[in-house]
Amino acid sequence: MPEQLATGAPKASLFRMVMPSHICPYGLKSKNLLERAGYAVEDHHLKSREETDAFKRQHQVETTPQTFINGSRIGGHDELRRFLGKPVADPDATSYRPVVVLFALTALMAAAVSYAVAGTPFTVRALEWFISFSMVALALLKLQDVERFSTMFLNYDLLARQWVPYSYIYPYAEALAGLLMISGAFMWLSVPIALSIGTVGAVSVFKAVYIDRRELKCACVGGSSNVPLGFVSLTENLMMVAMAVWMLVSRVMFPVA
Repeated sequence: MPEQLATGAPKASLFRMVMPSHICPYGLKSKNLLERAGYAVEDHHLKSREETDAFKRQHQVETTPQTFINGSRIGGHDELRRFLGKPVADPDATSYRPVVVLFALTALMAAAVSYAVAGTPFTVRALEWFISFSMVALALLKLQDVERFSTMFLNYDLLARQWVPYSYIYPYAEALAGLLMISGAFMWLSVPIALSIGTVGAVSVFKAVYIDRRELKCACVGGSSNVPLGFVSLTENLMMVAMAVWMLVSRVMFPVA
């Protein structure tokens, strides 16, 4: 049983870096975890690099913060989470969370703009904006580190493998097509861009995943994601193709007055 204070609350000792130029964020998280779990925290500040290094040598640890309960070392932030029965994220685990969050927010953005313009979130234009906003948001993620994106993209895109500069052009082309489709301007430019990059992308993903059966990470949300290549990237490209065809039919071939 954890050591009890006079108040009845179990006690924990936390050693964390608190310096004029740096306050350890994991120390703050550990303190919060302990307090939420009902512990009275003896909060020990390591106020200099020398003090921190001496603490690590004394306890033969490589990192801080460190939590102690009943005189026993629990460990750092991740070990504390495990001790308290909380999940610890695996940085290498695949996850669809970034994509789900992105599409949820772009859908809400489209609904909000539709409501502001038409007084209702449920319009055809809202659906168009959802796809266009998604294209721009996905391009933005790719452009955060275009070098890493291009490296991952070259693993499966058929055109990029034949012409490497395309791996750098792709996110800019996606952003441009999305922006033009948001505005409804220059359909003669946005439609062929979206149609061409979407078609090549869909064929590339389908071949890599469903024909060659390769297990790859998707470059759709940037080069540092753990989203598996497959349904998400295929959906992204098919959305661009569908949007291009819709814009071609509704705005160019049969425009509504």
